[in-house]
This record gives sequence, structure tokens and C-alpha cells, in this order.
Amino acid sequence: MDTIMFTENHLLCLLQLASPALPVGAYSYSEGLETLVENSTIKDSVTLQHWVEAELRYGAIRLDGAVMVRAYKCMKIGDLKELSYWNSWLSAARETEELRASSWQMGRSLVRLLIELIPQLVPITDAVGNPCNYAVAFGIAAAYWNIEVQAALLAYLHSWASNLITAGVKLIPLGQTAGQQVLLSLQELLVVATGEIMELEDDNLSCCSWGLSLASMAHETQYTRLFRS
Repeated sequence: MDTIMFTENHLLCLLQLASPALPVGAYSYSEGLETLVENSTIKDSVTLQHWVEAELRYGAIRLDGAVMVRAYKCMKIGDLKELSYWNSWLSAARETEELRASSWQMGRSLVRLLIELIPQLVPITDAVGNPCNYAVAFGIAAAYWNIEVQAALLAYLHSWASNLITAGVKLIPLGQTAGQQVLLSLQELLVVATGEIMELEDDNLSCCSWGLSLASMAHETQYTRLFRS
């Protein structure tokens, strides 16, 4: 685990990086949730919570988190070749066009923002290549701001869960209080998942995401849509 001292400035940088106000377009994606609501697989707060819990335990978000951690560590040792490798690896791991496109679009938006805020990152983002996945861009930013890596991963997972629950609140629909209750109920699992992902070896990077993949593929041809995925 990283031994960086976590100061108030680090916390503020992390809050900004994981904020729903970050202009990366996360609000426009449901990760197949829209399909699952239409076919009544998800229909209330209980089924929404069950889905998010399953994704945290077994789903593709674990790969995203693991690659974010690897991007962070590559930044810390200055290994730009390995950084580019993990970006390509994550692109290849995407199982549908929509999931890949959302990761690339959010990554592109975050890279553009980072370059505006921190011009000295240009050589690093150029080395990663275009397109850059969101998890990789997040790891670059967290490492540059010297945010403790496990805190960065926890914030990354929390931001993902919050975005997904917000999509569920709109689609099911649910009240805002119900959505916040689901998010609150996930706290213990978010901490556990963070610890597990931190310990993952390269040879153990895998997930069980066929449900997400099927929902995402169906969403590509869904007749009416509020979200881009």
C-alpha cells in the first residue's frame, strides 16, 4: 500500500477528481442499466442494489479499478511503455462497442481537462496514445496529485456506483432518498472491493460480466433511450 501522507490538499484534489461535476460525461451512460430496467430485471431499489453489488463483486468494474491502480503505479515509476500497455489491454478487454466507446469518450474528456489544468502532462498523455481509457486517465491524475492509491481506488469505485445509481433513479424511477439509501448500503462492500482489487495480481485479472455484456449489446438497438450506453 502507498505510504503517501494524505493531507487536506490531497483530499480536495481527490474530491475534485471523483466529483459528479467533473466534465467527463459520466451522467450520459447507464452501462446497460437502461435495458435491464426496460425488461424488468431491475425494477426497484432492491434489484438495483443487487445489480450494483454483483458488479462490485464479480464485474468488469474490478478490471477498471485494477488498471487504474496499475496506471497510477506506472506514473510513479515513470514507465510510460507499461502505461501504454495497460491502456491497450483495457481497450481489448471491452466486450461491447458501447462499453468501449464510453470508456474512451470519458477518458478523452478527462485527458483534455487535465492538459488544460496541467500542461506538463502532455508528454505522458501523448505516450499513452489516443484513445485513452477513463481508468487510465484517472490513475494518471491521481498519481500526479500524489493522492494515496487506495483512497483513489475507493473514490473511483464510489464515483462509478454513484453514477450508476443516479441512472437507476431516473430510469426505474426512484426517489432521491431511495437512491441515497442504496449508495449508503454499499459502503462496506466498496471498502471490501477496494481491498480485494488492490491485491489482484496480473494473472488474476478476470471478471464475470456476461450479464452486463448482454445488456449492453441489447442497448445498442433499444428503440427508445435516455442514455448513450
